[in-house]
Amino acid sequence: MSILEKMNPADIIAIEDQHGAHNYHPLPVVLNKGEGVFVWDVEGKKYYDFLSAYSAVNQGHCHPKIVDAMVSQAQTLTLTSRAFYNDKLGVYEKFVTNYFGFDKVLPMNTGAEAVETALKICRKWAYEKKGVAEKQAQIIVCANNFHGRTTTIISFSNDENARKNFGPFTDGFIKIPYDDIEALEKAIASSPNIAGFLVEPIQGEAGVYVPSEDYIAKAKDLCTKYNVLFIADEVQTGIARTGSLLAVCGNCTCEKACEKQNTFAQPDILILGKALSGGAYPVSAVLANNEIMNVIKPGQHGSTFGGNPVAAVVAMAALEVVSEENLAQNARKLGKIFREELNKYIQTSSIATLVRGKGLLNAIVINDTEESDTAWNICMKLAENGLLAKPTHGNIIRFAPPLVMSEAQLLDCITIITKTLKEFEI
Repeated sequence: MSILEKMNPADIIAIEDQHGAHNYHPLPVVLNKGEGVFVWDVEGKKYYDFLSAYSAVNQGHCHPKIVDAMVSQAQTLTLTSRAFYNDKLGVYEKFVTNYFGFDKVLPMNTGAEAVETALKICRKWAYEKKGVAEKQAQIIVCANNFHGRTTTIISFSNDENARKNFGPFTDGFIKIPYDDIEALEKAIASSPNIAGFLVEPIQGEAGVYVPSEDYIAKAKDLCTKYNVLFIADEVQTGIARTGSLLAVCGNCTCEKACEKQNTFAQPDILILGKALSGGAYPVSAVLANNEIMNVIKPGQHGSTFGGNPVAAVVAMAALEVVSEENLAQNARKLGKIFREELNKYIQTSSIATLVRGKGLLNAIVINDTEESDTAWNICMKLAENGLLAKPTHGNIIRFAPPLVMSEAQLLDCITIITKTLKEFEI
C-alpha cells in the first residue's frame, strides 16, 4: 500500500499546505481520478467537473485518443530540445497551421509563456517592419484583463493582489476599458508607436464578461486601418469552448471544427494553450503569418521543452478530437440550454442576479459583494451535491464543463445548481 493510500483527505491537504507554496486557495476536495465529465475524490465520491481545469480539459478527462498518443510517444522519444530536429514537430507544425489558417507556429508550453512570446514578436515586428523607433513600441491592453502572472504581464494587470510587492513593472503598455471601440481608436490614433492590441475575446477571469457582438470584428478593423497587430489571447476561450473553434471566429477556414457564424476577425497573432493538449500535457502555441513570424531569428526566442515530440502528438490528437466529436457544435447547443434554464431560475431568485457567457463558458453573478464569502459557500455546497465549480472575483461563479458533456448530463447539472442556489435564497 502506498503512502497516499494510507492518508485521509485532511492529511493530504495538510502536507501540501506545509510543503507547498501558498499561491492557490483550492476547494478542500482531493481528486485522484477523472474520466470524461467526471472526477472522483480519494474517498470515491463522484463529481461533475464544471471548471475543466480552467478550460484545459475541453475534450474530457483522460480522453483515450489523447492519452494513447501521449503514452505511445513517451515510450519512444520524449525530448531532444531544439538543438536537433525530431520527427514529430514538423508534422505538428504543418497540422496546426493548416488547422487554424496561419503560415507559421512558434511552439511553447504554458499560456503565460505564449503571451510573453506574442508580446516579443509584436515589438520586434514594430521595430523591423512598421518602423517604430527602438524601445518606443507600445501595446494596448484592456482593463480587467488576465493574461497570466509573469512580471511583464502583471505590469498591465488591474489585480492589485497579483501586483503588490512585485514591482518594478515593465513599461510599454496602454490600458483602455474593455468593450469600448471609441477608447481603442483614440489610443491607436494617439501615437505612431502603437505596435499591437492584446485582447481576450471574452474576459474569463474577470467573470466571463462577453463584449458587444461586433466588438472584436470592429477592433480588428481598427488594427488593420492603423497598421497595428491584432493579438487574440485564446488560451481559455479557444479550442471550441465558446461554440466555435475560436471565440474570434466563425466564418474561418477551419470549418471542420465549427459551423459558420456571424462574426469573424482573423488575428494577426493567435495565442493558444490549455485545451490545445486536452489537459494531458503543457502545450501552448503562437501562430502568425510569415510577414510577422519571420522577424524571429535563431537565438532570439526559444524553449527547451517547446515543440517536444510528446507535445506535438498530444496536440494533434487533441485537435482531432475537437473535429471528430463536433465539440464546438455541442458547446454551442448546450450553452444555449444552460443560459436559458438558469435565466428561468434567476427571474425569481434573490441570490443569483445574472447569467452570462457563450458556448460552455458561463458564469452566474451572486447577489453579494466581491468581499463576501457567499459564492465560496455556494461552491462548497455544490461540491457536497456532486458538482465542482469555483468563484472568481468574489461574487461570480464560473461554469465551464468539459465539452464532451451530453444534454442529459447538463440537465442533471442544472438541477444540482438550482437546487443548491435554493438553499441560499433569502
